[in-house]
Amino acid sequence: MISGPPGSGKSTYAKRLAEDLGLSYYSTGTIFRSLARERGLSLAEMSRLAEEDPRIDLEIDRRTLDVASRGGVVIDSHLAAWLLRDTAQYLVLVKAPVWVRVRRIAKRDGVPLRRALAETVEREWSQRLRFKRYYGIDVSDTTIFHLTVDTSMYSVEDTYMLILEGARRRGL
Repeated sequence: MISGPPGSGKSTYAKRLAEDLGLSYYSTGTIFRSLARERGLSLAEMSRLAEEDPRIDLEIDRRTLDVASRGGVVIDSHLAAWLLRDTAQYLVLVKAPVWVRVRRIAKRDGVPLRRALAETVEREWSQRLRFKRYYGIDVSDTTIFHLTVDTSMYSVEDTYMLILEGARRRGL
C-alpha cells in the first residue's frame, strides 16, 4: 500500500513495486478519475460532488477492500491505508512539499502552475474534509505507516530503493 497526496509519486512507486514483486497494481485515483470523466467533471468538481454524496467514496472503498482481500496487490490510494491499517503488510507514505507536487502535477497534466495549484489545494481540502466526515480519519496522523519518505529529498531511484528495501524486510 502506497499512500500520499497528489503529485507525491505514489503511482510511480506503486506501479514499479508491483512489477518488481510480481504483484497486481490497483489505483483508487484511477477509479476516481474514471468516475469524474464518466460524469464530465474535473477532479475538483468531482471532489465537490463527493463532499455531498458519500456513495462515491463508499463505492471506491468497497472495490478497494474487495481487491485487497484477495491479496497479491500493491494499492495506490490516498485513504485506503487507514482503511487497511490492520491488515496491510506494508504501508508506505510518500510526501513532498506542495510546491514540488504542484510542479509535478502541472508537468504531468500539461496545465499551468496556477491551475495545478488551485485544483490541488481544492482536492486536498475536499479529501481531508470527506475522510474526517465519513470515516473519522485525520489524514495528518501518519503514525500508521511503516515507512514515510519525502520524495523531494531523494532521487526517484533512491526513493524507490528505500521503498523496495522496506518491502523486502517485511517479507514481500
